[in-house]
Amino acid sequence: MVRVSFRRLKKFRKYLPHNYILGMLSHDIGIDLGTANTLIYVKGKGIVIREPSVVARHKKTKEILAIGASAKKMLGKTPSTIEIVRPLKDGVIADFDATSSMLSYYVKKVHESASVIPKIPKPRVVIGIPSGVTEVERRAVADAAVTSGAREAYLIEEPMAAALGAGIGVEEPEGVFIVDIGGGTSEMAVISLGGVVVGRSVRVAGDEMNEAIINYVRLKYSLLLGEATAEEVKINIGSAFPVKEDKFSVVRGRDLETGLPKSIKLTSSEIREALAPTIMEIVTNIVATVEETPPELASDIMEKGIVLAGGGALLHGIDKVISEAAKIPVVVAQDPLTCVVRGCGKILDDLAILERIKSKR
Repeated sequence: MVRVSFRRLKKFRKYLPHNYILGMLSHDIGIDLGTANTLIYVKGKGIVIREPSVVARHKKTKEILAIGASAKKMLGKTPSTIEIVRPLKDGVIADFDATSSMLSYYVKKVHESASVIPKIPKPRVVIGIPSGVTEVERRAVADAAVTSGAREAYLIEEPMAAALGAGIGVEEPEGVFIVDIGGGTSEMAVISLGGVVVGRSVRVAGDEMNEAIINYVRLKYSLLLGEATAEEVKINIGSAFPVKEDKFSVVRGRDLETGLPKSIKLTSSEIREALAPTIMEIVTNIVATVEETPPELASDIMEKGIVLAGGGALLHGIDKVISEAAKIPVVVAQDPLTCVVRGCGKILDDLAILERIKSKR
């Protein structure tokens, strides 16, 4: 084991770049700051944290009681003194304090070794953000990262990060169409030569699908479901394309007529009917993006196909629906849930990419 004192590092500082020394001691991290889930990538270690973007805190004192999975378990079950907060809505910060607390918690979790080395430098952070955010929203994300303990905050658009994470060469003079369907936003972009040529950011995604299921069950069965139950149904039996064998799921909620608990059986065909309007809105925007694509890039996309990333890509049959509407082959990326955070990790590993496509705070 080699021990290097801070005094010795200080002595050789003039021979080494400042960021090189800091990078050796800190754990630089990539963050997919999603509406539904937050994923953390640590340079040299890979993905170390996958947690829901949920915070539980006391209403009056604002004391943080739980973060992540433990906070999500409290959804719909808290007393009047505790509130469950989703810090991000539609891909942007809705509650700055809750977001800062959540990021601080994860940064400290990554740097648990800081207790051994008291003067450990703050990490450099790369964060994936929706492409359609305003300058004010960008500033809010960067400020939240710095407040949580980042040395430097770099923002990268989610479609670019997702393409990098999917292993696509974004700097080639060829068109690549990436679609990232997350929890709060659906990002679609045609990328060539390291930049977005045509892109759209639609605030219709996984959360709207959950809401569509809740509304469908309320109107058809007069039953009120919780958000967590709706999400579970979507994951278990949700589909965008007809399935060979109809699946079913028993759900429990509150009867709106009697006010008493009630359980019903939902089928995959019913959930498909509930999700249809939301899915069609996403598909319509994908087709519109294709129509705006320059002819030369359109021919590349026809050859390579559309790449699907994000949690929404796991919905059964959504690739077939998009392919039929756009008349273009569709490929689901390997492990679509982690594409954005793996893309942020690749940027941390290759500073040359970071210099070319970053948007520094």
